[in-house]
Amino acid sequence: MRDKGRTTGTGTLREPATTRRRTAALVAWSAAGLLLVGGAGLGYVYVDLDGNIESVDIDRSLGRDRPAKADDGSENILVLGSDTRSGANGKIGGGADDGSARSDTAMIVHVYEGHEKAGVVSLPRDTLVDRPECTDPEGVTHDAAHDVMFNSAYTTGGAACAVKTVESVTGLRMDHYLEIDFSGFQKLVDELGGVEVTTTEAVEDPDSHLDLKAGTHRLDGEQALALVRTRHGVGDGSDLGRIQLQQAFLKALVEQVEEIGLLDGGTRLYDLADTATKAVTTDSGLGSLNALMSFAGGLEGIGASDLTMVTLPVRYDPADPNRVLVEEKKAQQVWTALRNDLPIPAAATEGTDRGDAAGVVASS
Repeated sequence: MRDKGRTTGTGTLREPATTRRRTAALVAWSAAGLLLVGGAGLGYVYVDLDGNIESVDIDRSLGRDRPAKADDGSENILVLGSDTRSGANGKIGGGADDGSARSDTAMIVHVYEGHEKAGVVSLPRDTLVDRPECTDPEGVTHDAAHDVMFNSAYTTGGAACAVKTVESVTGLRMDHYLEIDFSGFQKLVDELGGVEVTTTEAVEDPDSHLDLKAGTHRLDGEQALALVRTRHGVGDGSDLGRIQLQQAFLKALVEQVEEIGLLDGGTRLYDLADTATKAVTTDSGLGSLNALMSFAGGLEGIGASDLTMVTLPVRYDPADPNRVLVEEKKAQQVWTALRNDLPIPAAATEGTDRGDAAGVVASS
């Protein structure tokens, strides 16, 4: 998504080619809300890192009744941030572990043909959708449901049900699936040394223990997680406002990685790769280190200036302000554009509810 001769965000000297390649792979994943490191220097720890990766066989679970794969070189990846309270996530996320989890954050990442640009569509978790019949990981089949919250799909049938619901709503084939939880996100930000953001207003949310004055801050993992999860500290307190916050944070993270070239090989590269591979769950197609390295390598040309980030066109539900309804005609413009590997038209997202949080956080 940028010219081949990339400069840093400040217009300073170019980094060495090897560093640029490693950094670019990280940048591509950052845009999707997670960081996966592949490439040079990791062969000697292949077995160790390969054993870290958890995967789900989405293709086997869903069978053949799915949208067709694109034949133009483009790809769609469903990225979920899970709010599970199990394990280390209980203390981080707050609340008791009731054995369930929801897709707290959801993004469709469309990688265009040529893998030099990407479009990111955030899916509000409170969107009312029609969920198709799903079979959960224990083999129990759940009936289709009408007008249920989008994030209930993951709760009902896990990753496969989330993918099936997205494919049903969009008509797009999800080529890959990636999931990261609270603990993984926090550890990745800490491993990166924090992320610098600038708040144009004070952000205070007692529920997420976030208290930031207006100004520039370097957020550690705990603070970054609080920022992307806060609803009550910004805008109108809606999930739509939080999505804008998440997108601004991701832009800040991408720009920071581009500017400072974090990956210098050796121990630092291994530590980051070790943390990243432990932090994510993937579809079985990405369930090995070789597959992840190959996929990340194919995204190395994507940077912050090459990303188009939008929110699914929605409006508040008149019957319940805590829910949103899909603006069907505008949403179809988004899905049609991606299906044809075209840019998302600006008209598709104009005039839709956005949560009134714009301008609260700017990238570094």
